[in-house]
Amino acid sequence: MTDLTLFKDRFCISTDKMKLDIESVHEFLSTKAYWCLNIPKETVRKSIENSLCFGVYDGDKQIGFARVISDFSTIAYLGDVYILEEYRGNGLSKWLMEIIMNHPELQNLRRWILLTGDAHGLYRQFGWNDIADPPKWMEKHDKNVYSNKKY
Repeated sequence: MTDLTLFKDRFCISTDKMKLDIESVHEFLSTKAYWCLNIPKETVRKSIENSLCFGVYDGDKQIGFARVISDFSTIAYLGDVYILEEYRGNGLSKWLMEIIMNHPELQNLRRWILLTGDAHGLYRQFGWNDIADPPKWMEKHDKNVYSNKKY
């Protein structure tokens, strides 16, 4: 898959994993992301290796991130989406979503899924809706996995 790098003013979004600052991604996810507090660095590293990742940069500084898990033909899961707090309000989340939703390898999928506790308004702008038939969905979820498991 060819890496994409796009620019808007002084900001950049890239799918080049070599550009990712894994330390800063881990710092945010493990300390500020309610969905994966205390996530081990090695788990973050492995998740990056096995996902299509989107880094958001101000020059060389990583200021945001998102990743997509997909078979690139039928389904995609969007996760770990964030923009650092001091950069919010600049339209970067919307730009990031535009880039993700228009990525050439993520077109014509039957289903996209995500979990969010606070960004429904952002995702609705890109065609996301509440699950139409919740009784069909199941999950196996351990919200304390990073606290209970020894790494």
